Amino acid sequence: MRDLIVGLARPMMKLLRRDDRGAVGVLIAILIGGGVLLGIGAMAIDVGQLYQNRAELQNGADAAALGVAKSCAAGTCTQAAATSVASALASANASKLTSGMAGVDLVCGSGSLGACPASTGALVDCPPAPTAADVNYVDVHTSTRTPTGTLLPPVLARTLLGNGSYQGTNVKACAQAEWGPPATADTIAFTISACTWDAATQNGTVFAPPPPYPPNPLPSPSLDQVLQVHGSPGNHNPQGCATEPAGADGPGNFGWTTDAGTCTVSISGNTYDGNTGVSASNACKTALASAYANKTLLFIPVYVGVTGTGSNSVYTLKGFAAFVLTGYHLSGFDAPDWLNPANDCTGNMFCLNGYFTQGLIPTVGSPGGPNLGADIIQLTG
Repeated sequence: MRDLIVGLARPMMKLLRRDDRGAVGVLIAILIGGGVLLGIGAMAIDVGQLYQNRAELQNGADAAALGVAKSCAAGTCTQAAATSVASALASANASKLTSGMAGVDLVCGSGSLGACPASTGALVDCPPAPTAADVNYVDVHTSTRTPTGTLLPPVLARTLLGNGSYQGTNVKACAQAEWGPPATADTIAFTISACTWDAATQNGTVFAPPPPYPPNPLPSPSLDQVLQVHGSPGNHNPQGCATEPAGADGPGNFGWTTDAGTCTVSISGNTYDGNTGVSASNACKTALASAYANKTLLFIPVYVGVTGTGSNSVYTLKGFAAFVLTGYHLSGFDAPDWLNPANDCTGNMFCLNGYFTQGLIPTVGSPGGPNLGADIIQLTG
């Protein structure tokens, strides 16, 4: 191609030096006749369309994998439901290039989704399945679909010499998402002991229905718990509990964590810093008041050990729990229990009231922790 262009251009440059009138037109005519401009056009238009279709299919696969993972984490994980979710999201990310259509060739993964085929090493393959026992996954494979078939038709490429039989390309993409109990997460800046969680959920066997209400029914008042704040009289059991290792029940069932003024804590390892005072920060008051008014989920780190005291305390993480706040009584800050008024705390008995449920953490994190009711989703490929 380079030799052809140079060979055509050299005599034209001589012509331009003598008289440039009409030379440009002649040069363009020669280039068109030689197929050079058609080749450049095919690269600019047809290859550009292939890249566009590939990007749209990848966006659709990403959205579909996350959508299926969310549905599965919520409890709806049949092959039919997953395919329906994936198809809708894949097409929602398509443009007029394919008339708003995208194909879903395969949805596979954990459990009822069915095993995925082994990776061939191709660029459009998904990563291998995760190996962690508590991590679930889904692969979504997408491909070109138009009103007339499964090929993205060419614009100029067919006009090139020897390319008359070219009908188009079936572009493909794949995305993988994982879901499961988090090993890392961003949560509200307070924590409870594993002993407390064990007792409240009967070791993870009893959970209240999650919001919203409706469509879900309100939980029974009997599920409402009282989480006493460190410093309340009589709330520390020095004997711990039979369900956890010695020392799992720290100095109080509940305590604040270090929050840098935002009432959030980002936990990326197996320990996190604490601040076990009784007073809530202004940021935490705002967060608690909002969760109380809207019946929204709070996600709480659960500790299985603690060292130090006060602002020097360090908690050892067990996992993450999902909690709905029904009332609170803190220093200068309180609201009555809307589910079970008999659980209201008064005087110097400081507490949070609420119940444990199951739910999906909406922030960035990674799965791989023990199942305490909270799940998290991560796009992995």
